[in-house]
Amino acid sequence: MNLIDICKPDFAANISASTSRKIPWDDPEFSRRMLAEHLSQAHDLASRRQETIDQHIDWLQSNVLSNGPARILDLGCGPGFYAERLADLGHTIRGIDFSPASIAYAKENSRHKNSCEYIHADIRAAEFGENFDAAFLIYGEFNVFSPDEAKALLQKMYHALIPGGRIVIEGTVFNAISGLGVAGPSWLAAQSGLFSDTPHIVLMTNSWNDELKYAEQQFTVIDAETAEAESFRSVTQAYTTDDFLEMLSAAGFSDCSILPAWGKDTIEDEDIFVLLHARK
Repeated sequence: MNLIDICKPDFAANISASTSRKIPWDDPEFSRRMLAEHLSQAHDLASRRQETIDQHIDWLQSNVLSNGPARILDLGCGPGFYAERLADLGHTIRGIDFSPASIAYAKENSRHKNSCEYIHADIRAAEFGENFDAAFLIYGEFNVFSPDEAKALLQKMYHALIPGGRIVIEGTVFNAISGLGVAGPSWLAAQSGLFSDTPHIVLMTNSWNDELKYAEQQFTVIDAETAEAESFRSVTQAYTTDDFLEMLSAAGFSDCSILPAWGKDTIEDEDIFVLLHARK
C-alpha cells in the first residue's frame, strides 16, 4: 500500500471515524499508551519533564500558596506529578482526571496516601467538593472544552472554593491555536506509539473554523500490516485575552488577571501559554 492507495475513495470509505471533540483519552488502551508518554522524560508532549514541574511548583508555592498549608483541587491531575510535589510541601490535594491508567498510577505510586486523593472522572461531570483554598487546571487543558463547557467548568471551580480562594488555569494563547488550524498536513510512521502498539502510519490534517474560533485536527491511523484505518478528531478552542477575562468575571471571580506563564516578566508573541489567575 502507498499514499496513492490511501487517497482512493474505496479506502477512505473504510475509515472508522470519531465524531468526538477529543481523542478518547478515557479508553483503557489509549489511557495505557498515554501514561507511557506522561512518564517519559524525553519530551514534554504529555506531562512536563520533572525539572520543569519543580519550577512550576516553586512558582505556585511562592505566588499562590505562601500563606500556609492549603486544600487544593487539581483538575486534570494526570499521574499526580504536581499533586505529589504539592503534598511534599504540606498541602492536601484532590486530583481528578479522565484517564484510568493515570489515576491508577497516581494511587499506586503516591507517597502521600493520606493527603492526596485521586478520582477517576470527567471533570465536566465530576463533583468537585467544597472548601478548597485553590484550584488548578494546568497545561492548556482548558482549551479542549467547548465555550459552554468551559464556562460551566469555571462556575464549578468558583463554587468549590472558599471565599478568597484562588484559581490558576494555564490557557493556550489565541495565536498558537489559530496557527495550528492553518498548519499544513503532515504524517509520521512509527513502530508503536500513542495510537497503536503495532507499526502504523498517522496522517494529520488541520483546519481553522473562523466563525467559531477553533482548530480541528484529524488523525488517520493506518495499520502497517492490515491497512485498516481509524480516524480521530481533536478540537481546540481559541480564546483572546478579553475572552478569558470575561469568562472569569461571568463566573463570579474577582481580581481577574492574565499573567505571563510561570514567572516570565512579559507575555511575548512566541508564547504558547498564559496563566489565568483570579479570586473568589
